[in-house]
Formats: sequence, C-alpha cells, structure tokens
Amino acid sequence: MGTGVEISPREAEVLELVGAHLSNAEIAARLCLSVRTVESHVSSLLRKLRVPDRRALARRAPEAAGAAPSHPAPVLPAPLTSFVGRASERAELTEMIRAHRQVTTVGPGGVGKTRLALAVAGEAVGEYSDGAWFVDLVPVTDPGMIATAVAGAAGLGEQPGRDMTESVVAALADRHALLVLDNCEHVADGVALFLERLLATCPRMTVLATSRARLMVPFERVYPVPPLSLAVDGESDAVALFMERAAAVGWPLDPPLRDQIAAICARLDGMALAIELAAARYPTLGLDGITAALSHPLRMLTGGSRADERHRSVRAALDWSHALLEPADRALLRQVSVFTAPFTAVAAAEVVRFGPGPVGTGTVGTGPVDEDTVDEGTVDEGPVDEGIVADGLARLAEQSLLVVTASPAGTGYRALETIRQYGTERLAEAGELVDARSRHLRWCLAQAVGLTVVRADWRARFDLVADDLRAALAWAAGRPERRADAYELARRLAELTFTRHLTGESQRRYEQAAELAGDPADSASMLRQAAAVAGCRTIGDDMYRLRRAAADAARGSGDSAGAAADLATAATVAFRFSTTFVRLPPREEALALVREARERAGDDPAARAAVALAEAGVLTDAFGAAQGPSENEVPETIARAEHAVGLARRTGDPLAESAALDALIGAQSWAGDTFAAAGTARRRIALLSSLPISPAGTHELVDALAMVTEAGLGAGDVPGARRWARRLAGHPSLAEVGHRATCRLLMVDALAGNVAEVLTGSVRFLDAWRRAGSPALSILRPAAAGVAMIHGLRDDRRARREWQEVLGRLGTPPEGTYGYGAVFDALLLLHRGRAPEALERMAPEAGQVWKWVTWIWHHWYVALRTEAAVLAGSPGARDRLAEARTVVAGNPVAGAIVERAGALLDGDREALLATADAFDAAGCRYQSARTMVLAGGPHAERGEAVLTGLGFAPMAPARSR
Repeated sequence: MGTGVEISPREAEVLELVGAHLSNAEIAARLCLSVRTVESHVSSLLRKLRVPDRRALARRAPEAAGAAPSHPAPVLPAPLTSFVGRASERAELTEMIRAHRQVTTVGPGGVGKTRLALAVAGEAVGEYSDGAWFVDLVPVTDPGMIATAVAGAAGLGEQPGRDMTESVVAALADRHALLVLDNCEHVADGVALFLERLLATCPRMTVLATSRARLMVPFERVYPVPPLSLAVDGESDAVALFMERAAAVGWPLDPPLRDQIAAICARLDGMALAIELAAARYPTLGLDGITAALSHPLRMLTGGSRADERHRSVRAALDWSHALLEPADRALLRQVSVFTAPFTAVAAAEVVRFGPGPVGTGTVGTGPVDEDTVDEGTVDEGPVDEGIVADGLARLAEQSLLVVTASPAGTGYRALETIRQYGTERLAEAGELVDARSRHLRWCLAQAVGLTVVRADWRARFDLVADDLRAALAWAAGRPERRADAYELARRLAELTFTRHLTGESQRRYEQAAELAGDPADSASMLRQAAAVAGCRTIGDDMYRLRRAAADAARGSGDSAGAAADLATAATVAFRFSTTFVRLPPREEALALVREARERAGDDPAARAAVALAEAGVLTDAFGAAQGPSENEVPETIARAEHAVGLARRTGDPLAESAALDALIGAQSWAGDTFAAAGTARRRIALLSSLPISPAGTHELVDALAMVTEAGLGAGDVPGARRWARRLAGHPSLAEVGHRATCRLLMVDALAGNVAEVLTGSVRFLDAWRRAGSPALSILRPAAAGVAMIHGLRDDRRARREWQEVLGRLGTPPEGTYGYGAVFDALLLLHRGRAPEALERMAPEAGQVWKWVTWIWHHWYVALRTEAAVLAGSPGARDRLAEARTVVAGNPVAGAIVERAGALLDGDREALLATADAFDAAGCRYQSARTMVLAGGPHAERGEAVLTGLGFAPMAPARSR
C-alpha cells in the first residue's frame, strides 16, 4: 500500500468499504462479520495509518488497491462443475447486458438459464465497480418478499419509515452493480413491480433475470435460451456436456461414440438438466441402457397439467430419471419436495411418512411408502428411521436430484426448483399432498417454537428455516381447516422476524395473524403488536390505523375496556409521535376518540390510565402544536400528566407507566423544571431496562433512551448523557439507521467539545442519512447544527458549509432559531471573540422564548447569554448574572459558565480558574480549555495548547462594543 505498515487482507477489505462510505453495520453485513469486529478493524486501521478520524481513513482507501481487489468480491455462487460450451450465447448475452439495463433470459425449466446467467455474470463482474449479487428466488413464495431476498444477498437492512422495497432502492441508488435474479417465474408480478422501482431510481444498476416466461415490463429485453447445440458434424455442446459429465464420474467416453451420444441428446431435446441426469447414469446403464430407458412409458406424463407444453421436454427427462429410481426413493423424492429451503436428514425424517412394506410380504417398514407398491388403505404411520432417510437422500443426491449444501445444522440437501415442483405434482397424484403439507406445517410450528428460546446461534437457525416457515404459512392460510395452525405460525413468525430486525415483515405477519385469528380478542392483540412494530419503524400513520383497527376488533369481542384503551392510545399516538406521520389526523378526530374512550372505559384500570394519558396530551393543546401548551396551561398539563402516571402505576404495567412518565417529562420541561424532567426520564429507564424483548418494549426503550439523553444534557450531566446516547447508538434495532442511532450522541459530543468523536460519528450519520433518502426528520436537526458548529470551531469552512446545507435540507423551525440554533451559534461566536453578535443572536429573554428554550436548551441559553453580556460589556450584565445564578443552580456545566462570567466581570482570576476544574469534572474539555485562555498569561498558553490538541482553531480575543 506504500504506507510502510502491514495491513491484513481483512483490514484491506474493511478499508476499501470505509472508502466506499459504508457504515460499520453495512460492512459487517457485506463481509459476514459482527459489527463489533468491524469496529475493531476500523480502530486498528486508524492506529496503523495514523489518521485522526474516519473521514481521513476513507481518503486512504485508494492506497489499498495493491493489497485488496479493485472491486468488491462478487457475491456469485461458485459452480461445482465446469461450464460447457455456449460460446455464442455467452457473447450475445454479454453484449445485451452492456446495451440494456434489464435483460431476461427465458426458456423451459432445465434448459440451462441459471448456469448461462452465472457464466455471463462471472465474466462481466469486473465491469461493475460495486460487483455483482446473485439472488435465488426459489425460496420466495410471496411476491412481496422480493426486496427482502435482494436485501439479504446485498447485505442491506430495512430503514425506519420505509418498507423493504423503498429501503433497498434507496441503498442502491448510487451503486454500479449487476443484479442477477434467478427463477423469477413463480413471482413474476412481484419482480416486475420491484424492477420498475429499482431501475427508475438506480441509474447504474443492471439486472439479469432468469425466468420461464417474460416479465412483461416495457423496459425488458428478452434473450431466449436455446437448447444445447445438437450438430453431429462438427462441435456439439450437448455431446460435450454429456462426455464431460460422464468423465467426471469416472467413465470417459471414446470419440467414436459421439454419434450415439448425439442421438441420446437429441431425444432429450438438448436440455442441459436431462443430459446431466443421463450422463450420471452412464456408469450403471451404459449408452444402450440409457437409449432403452428413453423408451420407457414414464418418460412422458399425460393428462391435466402434465400436458403443459412449456414443461414437456423437461418433464420427460424427469420422468425418465424418476423411473430409474427404487420405489422407496421415488416416495422420498416426492415427500421432501415440501421443503422450500435446504433441509437436513433429521428434518426430512420428521416430515416423511413411513409405513410397513407391501401387504402380504411380512416385511417391516424400511422406507417411505410408494404408491406403485402399496394399495390405498394399507399404509399406517410408522416409526421414524433417520438412518434410512439419510441413506435415501444420499442416493438422490448421487442421481443429481438433490444438491448437497453446507449447513450449520449438518449436511443439507436441496432440490432444484424444477425437480421440487415435479415432486410436488407426484405427491398430489399419490394423494399425499395434504398429509405431507400438514406434517411439514407441524414441523415448521415446532421449529418456530424452538426458535423462541434465544440461543447464541438462533439467528443462523432462523435463517435456515425462515423460507419454510413462510411457505408453510402461505399454504395453511389458504385452507380453512388449518386456520388455527396458520394463525399460530403467523404469530410466531411475526415475533421471530421482529427479533431478527425484519420489522417490515414482522408488522405484516402480525397483521396477517390478526386476519387469521378465530377470536376477535386475538385479532385485537395482534393488531396492537403490529402497531407497536410500526412505532419501531417510526410510521405514525400505521400506528394510528392499527390501534383504531384493534379497537374495532375489541368491540367485536365485547371487550369495551380494551376498545377504550385502543381508542385512547390512537389519540395519544397522534400527539406523542406526531413527527412520524405523513398525514396527521385532525385534532377534532382525536378528541372524538378520547370522548368515546372515556365513555367505554368504565372502571377498568388500564382503560382509565390510557384515557388519562390521552387527556394529558390531546386536551391541553399539545396535539398538533409543536410549541406545546400555552404558559397558563402548564399547571393543568402537569396535573393531567401526574394523574395519568398515578393511574398507570396502579395497573402494574411498566409500558403504560413509561408512556405516562413521558407525558410528565414533557409537562415538566414546559414548566422549566429541568431537574425534575431528568429525574423522571431516569425513572423510565429503570422501568424498562429489565423487560424482555417485545415490539412495544423496544419502542418505549428507544424513546426513553433518547429522552434521558436529552434530559441529562439539559441538567448538565454530560457524562451521563453520553452513556445513554452511546447505549442508544448501539441499540440493535437501530443498527441499519445510523442517522437516527447517532443523532443524540453527536449532539452530546458537540456540546461537550469532543471533536474526534463528532468527526467519526458524523461520517456514519451522513452516510446513513443519504442512504435513507435524506429524510427531513426534526430529531436530526440539533445533531446537524452541532456538527456544523464543531467544524466552525475548527475553522473548517468547507465542512461547515456542507453541514449547513444539510441543516437547510432538514429545515429551520422556531426551536432552531431560539433553541439549539441559538446555543450552537453563540458558542461559535464567543469562540471567535464576537460577544456582541452572540448577545444579539440571543437577544430575547429566556422568558420571551420559553417555548423554544425549555428542555435541554434552557440552562445553556441562559448561561451563554449571561457570558455574552459580560464579554460584550452590556450595562445590565450584573443584574443578568444574579438572575442566571438562580435559574441554573444545580447544573454543573451551565453553573460553571455563569460563575466564569461572574469571575470575568469581577476580574477574579482565582475564581475563574476554579471554573476550569468544574468543567473538567463535568466532562467538558472544551470549556475548561476556553477558561484557561480567558484567564490570560501562562494559563492562556496552556489553554491554547489544549484547544489545539483537541482539534480546535485558536480562540480570538473578546471584543466588546
């Protein structure tokens, strides 16, 4: 790398992805590492390359060209066998994907579409700076899960406020990559909709799809994949493939046999799958045996769907292969076709039906029962013999009817989709489909139950069975007699996907469970869970809709109190989480919900507590009014909130009490009672920290961590605020949304003057924000203003302009003018010695703008305004000083700023230096160094040295009017 230091291959990979501006979570997903491991590599690189921050590290990434690939390693399956022939097809298809952004290879199953697409992708991947991803859509049974499958292959996650499709499209907007979508035919409509979104938004993405039929979208370019060439005179790809595969199993063929081989290939219609199956049987049948087998009547199916011309040639090859199997293996092949994803012998043994041998033979059950050897009515359920199943699976794998896969649970097996579909049809013909599906459903339910016991490897275990759970649910949901099982599986899948941080799917599964529930009370419960997940996704509209739907379900079950609680909660959502709505309901609508809730609540404690909480917000004008209640309404707001807390506490529900405490925190902040708000915020954390993982609990905890961070900062507890902010930034539910995860931590570090932390965190913030589509979320504004201030203190004008542009895109509401905006601007102006301008920036008295300077900004505003008045030589500085001491009493940081202003006014150097110690104890290194500079003399030199070491530009002398 030309750096003179030794960097490991893994570090080089991490460095390259840092240079591509990926977050640690995205790097972890791309390289299959934990986020903690990625953080360790980044720290090591910072140390080895002697750079101060992540931005500088990203600039060093191009130097890694000699130590790491110039492009990301393509995420393409490694073929286990050689690719034979198709030179002209490869050349033609390669030119097509260069000229067109979406190409679909079409042809019947078994013609070789996937292998051709992989060969072309493998050769073309170097032309795409971001590499290539391969997505096998075989396990996808729901058209709505296309984006989830693509996200899994590309290492992407769902972003709050967006569904998975929107998240993937946003993440790939600037990528230059090739996406291979394999086996699209069974979800063609879903693929078409996904591609329309993807290609319209991601101008540098190219898609190569394989399907049995065209996707029928206007921008599609179709490439029909022909059978392998069958020419006898000259070269033949079909013959070459047969000979290569026969040689691979230890039976090379002599050239004189080419004509006979060509005849066999012609009878197989040049279908690659059929040719490979025939070659695999050559050692035991020979060419004459294969030729004879092609005349077997089972090579052609007749009647119903079996006469479908699209499948006839492949079906003929599969029928022929099926005819060569032993009866027990035939039964095994069709019964394991119920598995969508790779499965183990243990799983197959639980699903496959065993029974006695043929009637009259006197044999004991030795394998799955075959319809050709046992009459209807003679089959009984028998013991499960895992050894017999494993032996049978091995034989099917040897016949290329199953693919052996690596699995953490042991040796895995997978049927190619055409073979799996063939087995399913055979299962139906045998009259075993419903029974086999039912056993598979029971197995899936057992797997789902087992996964609820969280172990270290549970994520990998879930991923192995997730597609089977989804497929079983899709089947059961369509059968009225399986409705109860479908409900149970939907409920458990909703829980599992939430824990797996697939929150979009979790919400859909909870809503599906609500539809499947036989009891309206269960439906209401599922809708409440769905609403909580929507809260975790910051989708207020869905929270509101689902809570109202839960109220309807509760009414249907005769649960008047439950309906009251849901109605009140819907109204509460509308004011408590108003910033997460696209369309905020009218206040009159919320008031109507509260009135109905009050009428229905009766004496039920939970319902009364929910109603009281709604009244604490909706009835005091907090709903729909960003500035909060009027000054005269504050006492009433506090009284209503305290009443809500009391009622919630009596219910014994920590989540209800936490929500009521949140209302009390807001009321205390409007009253200017900073320390009470901080104490109440800590009470919320104590209530929630030990609760088990759940959608509602997670939503409350994330909100509580944000509030306790801000409340702590407002009370001057900078170390405590940073601890809470770090916990929030590391919460797993926010792993893929770095802008939301880090915004409070950036705010804390900016006020504390932690330059290195701000520079590192701001890179993650900005990357994640842009990947999310640059949402204008109000919670992000203070962080952006703080980062802009830090760059101003460093005198980095370019970076400051960049962040001021970000802040402009986020908007500047009144709290930006009089709250955090005034505080951050004053800090910068004071550093630059422009005290009169700082005083003008904070001209209004705190009482005049109390709605905007309450919460975390009140004490900071008062303290900085006092210091600006002293340094500017304001005539009323001493009176202002006395008033400020009363306001900020008990706040270690704001109090120290006020005392520093007093020392400066009195010319008391000893008192001034004492405030430096107070700032150090409070975790504010910048303010400590600033105090030293203000003290003058040798103290100023030491202060300037500290400022330089922290990364700040020199302070300018204070200029009075």
